[in-house]
Amino acid sequence: MDLTQEFTARVTAAEPELPGPELLPLRLARACADLLPVAGAGLSVYFAADRRLPLGGSDSVAGVAERLQFTVGEGPCLTAHSSGKPVLAAEDEIRARWPVFHDALVSHTPYRGVVSLPLHGGLQDVGALDLYVRPPGSVRDLGLADALAVTTALSDTFATAMDAEPRSESGPAWLDAPAADRRARVWQAIGFVSVGLEVDSTDALALLRGQAFGADRDLDDVAADVLARRLSLADLSGSAGSPR
Repeated sequence: MDLTQEFTARVTAAEPELPGPELLPLRLARACADLLPVAGAGLSVYFAADRRLPLGGSDSVAGVAERLQFTVGEGPCLTAHSSGKPVLAAEDEIRARWPVFHDALVSHTPYRGVVSLPLHGGLQDVGALDLYVRPPGSVRDLGLADALAVTTALSDTFATAMDAEPRSESGPAWLDAPAADRRARVWQAIGFVSVGLEVDSTDALALLRGQAFGADRDLDDVAADVLARRLSLADLSGSAGSPR
């Protein structure tokens, strides 16, 4: 059985535990983590340069790592998406190229290396796969040919599922995935802050990020507090820091 067949078999095997089209991204991420010599995997798509939507992680720790890049606004996945090329980064390179992300990653996860790969085919320029490594593992243990083969299998499986899924006004089922639902609150909070403080969406996102960075919190959780009025607009504008 080659890697593509093994990947398909592992995605299918995860269905009883993660059923339904909305949990397909979690099945895909888990299959990547099971098949490759990595500690975790995360899948995301992009609607715009600053609109990264995490769809699922292979486990809860991978989910945290996925959210950290968006919280601080930098990281290997963002670079891989903007360049359209794979990014292999051990801890030294992460520290040098994305110091804020490095500090957050080291503080909140056991991961010390990241391999970020753009998706292919119909998902080119839209999706990306993050593969996370923790010691004693290294990004150099990961054969790039194998990683690219799995990324292609993931891209094909995801694209086929999207084409086969009935269209509805609410969008594809995977938008109901837990990770996507969390991120949707960020977009809602951006709109709320933008209107309430009379700033544009870029500045609203910067305020939310500043609050998250200053409090060492997840951006998705800060957004939820804003929407629930647990965090006021006055507090948000008055205590904003910056990850930069």
